[in-house]
Amino acid sequence: MRLRAPRFWSVPRVGPAAFMLRPLAGIATRLTRRRMTREGYRAVVPVLCCGNVTAGGTGKTPLTLDLVQRLKDRGHSPHILSRGHGGREKGPLEVNPGRSSARDVGDEPLLLAKAAPTWVGADRAQTARLAIGQGADCLVMDDGFQNPGLHKDLSVLVVDGAVGFGNGQVMPAGPLREPVLDALKRAQCVVIIGEDRHGLLLTLPPFLFKAQARLVPGPEIRGLQGRRVVAFAGIGRPDKFFTMLQDAGVSPVRCLPFPDHHAYSANDIQRLETLRRESGTTLVTTAKDAVKLPPAFRAQVTVINVELLWSDPKAPDHILDLLFPHS
Repeated sequence: MRLRAPRFWSVPRVGPAAFMLRPLAGIATRLTRRRMTREGYRAVVPVLCCGNVTAGGTGKTPLTLDLVQRLKDRGHSPHILSRGHGGREKGPLEVNPGRSSARDVGDEPLLLAKAAPTWVGADRAQTARLAIGQGADCLVMDDGFQNPGLHKDLSVLVVDGAVGFGNGQVMPAGPLREPVLDALKRAQCVVIIGEDRHGLLLTLPPFLFKAQARLVPGPEIRGLQGRRVVAFAGIGRPDKFFTMLQDAGVSPVRCLPFPDHHAYSANDIQRLETLRRESGTTLVTTAKDAVKLPPAFRAQVTVINVELLWSDPKAPDHILDLLFPHS
């Protein structure tokens, strides 16, 4: 089972625990900086990376899905590259939604594969070559910002507006994968998901294109008002899903959080099934969780899809114009 992030990561100051872990954070920073000096493979098609600088869920996958759909609407043939976190297949391989399982390729790739051809593998250069060989005219990386194996033509950093950069420390002293300034030097855009509680839109460097969007539930939410709902989610921040339900007028009688990329066991399913059988109770979860549920049980669960609502409707097109400046 994956461990949840320690509470001191989110405190906006360096407490005793973070201070004691600073030497290890320093080692991690040096190793990342050394790794990022490597020259990556330059693909013959444009490469867009949706990444982040913090551990945990920020909204990368919804952003990836949004931009992929917009690329398709422009007439492009995007393919998605993912490491396949949580899957046992090492790759490189193309995800087959009809045959692959979340245990094989990970939950996010299964979800992404419904939108566009998706490839998993730790070697991003290798998966890029395979995708291009199968007709990709652009590549979208879901995560991989700290992976130097593939040159990025455009990097978009995704930030959870509620969390920001936490205590500002690199793991294990804080939630950062690398120092914020290091990341900003390699990014061209920053997309803040949710309320900008830390004023990042005003404090981030002016050379970055900045945009803001929020997650909104799909039309499935309309059938849940007034019903007894039990919500469960195994994503980076399950509380974001629960809050989204409440903001939409659905107040769950119980909220069950699981760790990110959680693989639901037989005991988990039995526990949820018991809750479902309670009089008038409806189980509700995310699309990312749904791909990990047994089909027979999944049919008994209401799946809520999420979409991005941009503060500036022109912002995503501007991002794609940076990827295809002459289109």
